[in-house]
This record gives sequence, C-alpha cells and structure tokens, in this order.
Amino acid sequence: MPIYMDLHILPGVKAKDVAEAHLMDTMFEEEHNCKCMTYWVDESRGHVFCLIDAPDKEVVVGLHNKSHGLVPHKIIEVQTSIVESFLGRVNDPEETPVTETGLKLINDPSYRIIMVTILEDPILLKNKLGKEKANELLNRYKDFVRQELLNFKGQEAEHSGRGLVASFISANNAISCALSIQQKIPESDREMLGLRIGINGGEPVSTNEKLFGDTIQLAKRLCFIAKNYKVGLTSGVIELASDDHFQNHNDALLILSPQDEKLLSLLFNKLEENWQNPGFNVADYCQIMAMSKSQLYRKILALSGFSPNELLSEFKLEKAKELMRTKQYNVTQITFDTGFSSPSYFTKCFKKKYGLLPLTYMDMLS
Repeated sequence: MPIYMDLHILPGVKAKDVAEAHLMDTMFEEEHNCKCMTYWVDESRGHVFCLIDAPDKEVVVGLHNKSHGLVPHKIIEVQTSIVESFLGRVNDPEETPVTETGLKLINDPSYRIIMVTILEDPILLKNKLGKEKANELLNRYKDFVRQELLNFKGQEAEHSGRGLVASFISANNAISCALSIQQKIPESDREMLGLRIGINGGEPVSTNEKLFGDTIQLAKRLCFIAKNYKVGLTSGVIELASDDHFQNHNDALLILSPQDEKLLSLLFNKLEENWQNPGFNVADYCQIMAMSKSQLYRKILALSGFSPNELLSEFKLEKAKELMRTKQYNVTQITFDTGFSSPSYFTKCFKKKYGLLPLTYMDMLS
C-alpha cells in the first residue's frame, strides 16, 4: 500500500495530547486497513505530522475522523526511504519516554535545515572536459561532499547528476558544512563544477506535493541567483544560527531579507505559471508583478544579477533541458513547450548559452 504523511495544524498542542490521539488511531487502524507507523510533533509551531500506511488519502481522513476527529490539513504520498533520509526514521524512536499509564511520549520536531548543492550540467561538463575528466571531477566532488556531511552530521537525502539535497537538524552544522565545502574544494575545481549552495529551513508537508518540496524549491532558487560561489541563506536559517558564522564569513554568504525571499518566490512563481506561453514577455511580467518596467528591472537585477529578459531566457532554457532529459520530446516539441517562437530561435539561444546544439545535447544523453 502507499505511504502517506499528513499535516495537522493544532496551535497549543502538547506531546501528551498527540500521544493519546495516536493511541486512538491505532485502535481503529485494523478497521480501516491502515498501519499508523509513527508521528512527529512540534509544540512550538503547533504542527503534527503522521506517517500512515493506507490504501488512499480518503482512508487516512476517515481513520482520523473516526478515532478523534482531528482531520488533516494536508496529505501527501511519500516513500519511506525518502522520509528516513530526511527525518532519520520511519518508526517510533527507540528511546521514547513512557508515562506511568504506559503512554509513549514522542516529542520529536520534524523541522529540518535543508542544504541544496547544484553543479554544472554533467552533459555540458563532459562537452567541455571530455567524458573521462568530467566523471573524475564529479566523483571527486561527490566523495568529498559526502565526507563533509559525515563531519557535520548531515544526511544525504537525494542525489542527482547536478548535485544533492542534504538534511540537518542544526542550522549551525548546515552552514559550517556549506562553508567547508566552499572553502576546501580547489578554486579550479569549483569553477569547472559551477558549484552553488542554498540553505533553507522548513517542515516536511506544506503546500507542495513533495516531501520538503517548498523548502527545497526556495533553496534551489537561492542557488539560481547565488553569484561568486556564495552560500545562499534564508532569514529563517539565520535566526536559528549563532552569530559566529556571520562575523568572519559575510563575504562568503548571500543573505536574503524576508522581503527579498518573498520577492524571489513571487518572481519565480510567476515564471513557473507562464514559461510555456510563447507570448509572455517583460511587459506581461511587469503587469503580473504590478511593477513598472524600470522597477522590475532594478529589483530583478539587484536580486539575481540578471535583467528580466535574461532571467526569462535562463529559466526557459533550464526547463528545455529538463524536458530533454526525459527523452520523450523532439526539438520542435520542446521549442513550443518552453514558449520559444520557433525551432531556429530556440536553437540559436541554446547554442549561444551552452555552446552546443540541442540535438547534440540530446545525443549525449544516450
């Protein structure tokens, strides 16, 4: 059966309340053909997350409704391996306090600090360096980063050819790990890899359908705008970290204010909504952002280093490569799916940006 994680928003909730509700869930799990695997509770934020093996989401709602009436605010399907990678467990903690009445009290927050690293596209790297040298560089990088994660108590949660996602309990450890990676990798390797790092904090279930999806998304956007190999940090991470990291490393960090975070999210959310529209241009971008052309230009340039036209083009080309990697589309389909006006114009933009033709890139994916 599928595995689901749900979110309950319960201001003022206590660990004992959740333990009692979980016990009631287990009393009805067989009736609903479910298995209540474990849960996380964050008293300070008033959030509870349950992990349940169930036939579908409706059954999860029915179970909670029958046992105690606390219906989830959101439910997403997850994989146990991914949950364990991010949160360290998929069952009750081994050392759990037990009350005099035999009630197991779990008070384990699920808030995590997420570090995302993004590298140069491996296909482009192989085109520049040759397959053997590129693979050697990528393997050297992966081995080094994995050792640094061990050193700073980070856990590798996801990995792709373009980088990885790691989970930390401590903001200090996450920042220290990122700075160590940034400083210890030789400058020549760092430049060839195009290494960028973004760090954000969040909870496993929010608006996205993916585990820690919103948190990862903002961290990736930090990577997109990080220049000169700086480590991008959100304001939430800064609040959880000690001042030591900022006294000696300000030149190595890109620190966003809450206002800049909101602007960054809004800019990219609007791009996500419109990138497939061939008629979408800077004038439309200004309109949906409720800004004049000069305002939009200044804000995007200050935040990302790109002009609005450059940001739009960069975004579309990255989406084009994502479609290419699925190996389900030809150049003509990708052209129009990414909002370019013609295959010839798309080819021209792709070649100018990456130094090779779209067909060559697709052939190298084989």
